[in-house]
Amino acid sequence: MITITEPAREHFVKLLDGQDDETNSIRVFVVNPGTPNAECGVSFCPDASIHEDEDTKLDFEGFSAYVDPDSAPFLEDAVIDFAKEGLDYQLTLKAPNAKVKAVGSDAPLADRVNYILQSEVNPQLASHGGMISLVEITEDGIAILQFGGGCQGCGMANITLQESVEKNLLEKFPDELTGVKDVTEHKEGDNPYYR
Repeated sequence: MITITEPAREHFVKLLDGQDDETNSIRVFVVNPGTPNAECGVSFCPDASIHEDEDTKLDFEGFSAYVDPDSAPFLEDAVIDFAKEGLDYQLTLKAPNAKVKAVGSDAPLADRVNYILQSEVNPQLASHGGMISLVEITEDGIAILQFGGGCQGCGMANITLQESVEKNLLEKFPDELTGVKDVTEHKEGDNPYYR
């Protein structure tokens, strides 16, 4: 479920060594899991806050990590690292499934397309305050998309659609999708990034 790199493991061992005898573990969690506002975190986990019957326990050399049942599906493939960034070391938690739960290859096409939009496309558009949502998939394999936020009314929306989104989706679903179509009323945008 969660990978903790060796530098991060060593960092946690040192941090936990400085805690009281009742705190020998960490907790990894997601606040607002499965939403665009999802945020991941790591905290000390005192023995009194462990729910043995509900939490998932992950054992690492020198400590254990606990994950609550609501966060667990959204922490699949998460990686915690402790690496040098600039002059300082930084603890990072990358959880590609935090904003949307991973779906299997046997899930309906709409769910798989939505997963790619939420986990890969929208994080890139977030720097412009934008996002894309799936409206529907037509019988002939066209993904109907709606731009929102800073992407609605953006002069670059068509290029983003063709060069990034369409290309990505057609590569991932070559036998199921035949194209994408934008149904956004760009002239009605309240907050486009470009005017």
